[in-house]
Amino acid sequence: MVNWIFNNASLLLEIMAVIFGILYVILAARLNIYCWIFGIIGSLISIYIFIFYAKLYSEALLYLFYVIAGVYGWINWANKKKNISEVYSDSVPKNLLIILGGIIFSLILYKVITYFFHDAQKPLIDSFTTVFSIIATYLTAKKRIENWLYWIAIDALTTYLYYSRELEIYALLMLCYTLMAAYGFMKWKKLKVIKVV
Repeated sequence: MVNWIFNNASLLLEIMAVIFGILYVILAARLNIYCWIFGIIGSLISIYIFIFYAKLYSEALLYLFYVIAGVYGWINWANKKKNISEVYSDSVPKNLLIILGGIIFSLILYKVITYFFHDAQKPLIDSFTTVFSIIATYLTAKKRIENWLYWIAIDALTTYLYYSRELEIYALLMLCYTLMAAYGFMKWKKLKVIKVV
């Protein structure tokens, strides 16, 4: 039994990270502040997997960001407790600017990753999913409804990335996240949406 656990440690860690990730998204869609705790724990597990098993260094950096963003999200949502059922929406020009900035930073990260890590796998896709995940996480913490649209695109692309690196459980999780992001978007649309200029 001990040998089996040792030989399948990455699989067990992956399953744990998936469970915490699913709990995070479900609770975030319901605007439950405890989502951030599950997000932090799942992210810490994922950092270990991406560095020591998958060699996806941008993803490891991304999940480190998730840990920090989890603390920020918790604090930000706690400060808005009285307006917990309100969400916000940015203008189309602001979202276009966000996308343009995301593309530029993705290309910069791609250059950095390929320069320092010669064994990096799928560095261009890895860079794009990393940068836009940071953007989407920030938008989630700020309760912007658009975060779910970003997540739908990111999670669909990340499904392919993880599957290509033989992280089948993570790939399945990302596929579930894609569907759950659509659910989160529909759930938040039913709330009071305040336009931000």
